[in-house]
Amino acid sequence: MHIVVTGAAGFVGSHLTEELVRLGHQVTAIDCLLPDSYPARIKAERLTRLGRLPQVSPHQIDLRTAELEPVIEGADVVINEAAMPGLMKSWSEFSLYTSCNLLAVDRLIRASQQVGIGRFVQISTSSVYGQIASGDEDSPTQPFSPYGVSKLAAEKLVLAHVANFDFPAVVLRYFSIFGPGQRPDMGYSLFCEALLDERSITVYGDGQQTRSNTFVSDAVAATIAALTHGESGAVLNIAGGESISLLRAIEVLADELGIVARLEFAAPRPGDQRDTRGDTRRARSVLEWRPLVATEDGLRRQARWHRERRLTTASAPPPQIP
Repeated sequence: MHIVVTGAAGFVGSHLTEELVRLGHQVTAIDCLLPDSYPARIKAERLTRLGRLPQVSPHQIDLRTAELEPVIEGADVVINEAAMPGLMKSWSEFSLYTSCNLLAVDRLIRASQQVGIGRFVQISTSSVYGQIASGDEDSPTQPFSPYGVSKLAAEKLVLAHVANFDFPAVVLRYFSIFGPGQRPDMGYSLFCEALLDERSITVYGDGQQTRSNTFVSDAVAATIAALTHGESGAVLNIAGGESISLLRAIEVLADELGIVARLEFAAPRPGDQRDTRGDTRRARSVLEWRPLVATEDGLRRQARWHRERRLTTASAPPPQIP
């Protein structure tokens, strides 16, 4: 298949693109290298690396402004991984979230309809449920942050096109994706870097909040399954098979790195979810998928990746000065 991946230089998008190539697909990889969540150079390096793969056509374009039809023409599927992520910034820069997470989706939907895309996979988030995300897909959606509001609005927009125009779309709600290459602004990445620097870790709240983390390879497998499984209009939770508390996660990361964690506690942040326990029974049935990586095993893999990346960087020869 010829597959368009937006946000292809992001954490999940880059893993997804590499796996699609491994499976023999052609990929149009789109990313605008937005610098607002973390340094654009990280994404630029990924997009360059992906562009070296013979089956990948990389495009640095902005979904909010670019002419999209010529870029996606001829593709079979669009997977929309592109979004402005993060809870805290959404309180102060909501216009950035509405433009990236809603306006861009509207333009991508319309372009997909215009060129006759056969399948559209919209990536959403457990944040649409609100402070507690513990039920199935029919649970009430009560976003607890502007970020969650923007992602729920995008879902509703996609589903409105399904209902009115038979748009061939499905929605996947990711739960706390983690693993090697995790965004540097996300919790486990921040914890690993703090541990390796022997800095203290700030824990917001009491540390007993839980997450039903999803290892990145499991999220990728579910997303690829959604290319051919599930009826238009399906909404599916994509989550790992177990929950873990924040304090236990830090303990596992510290143990893998052989470092004693120093913790500092602070007040909970506005918009932070208290507990997530993704019910994936529907996804298991519809997608014929199940998560394979246990949470603590995944945390140890991520910790090793952070340590090995530092060792590789330290051993690399200094750059040549022309």
